[in-house]
Amino acid sequence: MNGVSHIRESDLGPLVDAFYARVRGDAALGPIFNDAIHDWPDHLKKLTAFWSSVMLASGRYKGQPVAAHMKHKARITPELFDRWLLLWKETTDDLMTPKAAAALQAKAAQIAESLQLAMFFRLPSGAPPFPVRKAEGAHHG
Repeated sequence: MNGVSHIRESDLGPLVDAFYARVRGDAALGPIFNDAIHDWPDHLKKLTAFWSSVMLASGRYKGQPVAAHMKHKARITPELFDRWLLLWKETTDDLMTPKAAAALQAKAAQIAESLQLAMFFRLPSGAPPFPVRKAEGAHHG
């Protein structure tokens, strides 16, 4: 059984609040988040809805996380995702059951990977934009 069954909606608000308190106080992440977010109570509600949607399929989140992060691409590096994931691991380990923490950590890793691919993926110079394959059954000659 996966850890999702060990996550309650009522756990998510306190988890998100505690995590972003750590983020806001972090030397590397804090300045970026604090400059980008002007209404923390509203943002924390959105983030709680996001985690409710991705972990519990509640459908409460209606945003566009990739677009939101792309606005800050000049300040975000792949290494900052590692720091974010470490703080998430510490917070989930502190506040959640082991199974719930593991499920939340796995989902966060997937989200971080997706965001990084969206923000930083570049094909090597000169590479075609998609794999070039011969069509099956095509006859040349």
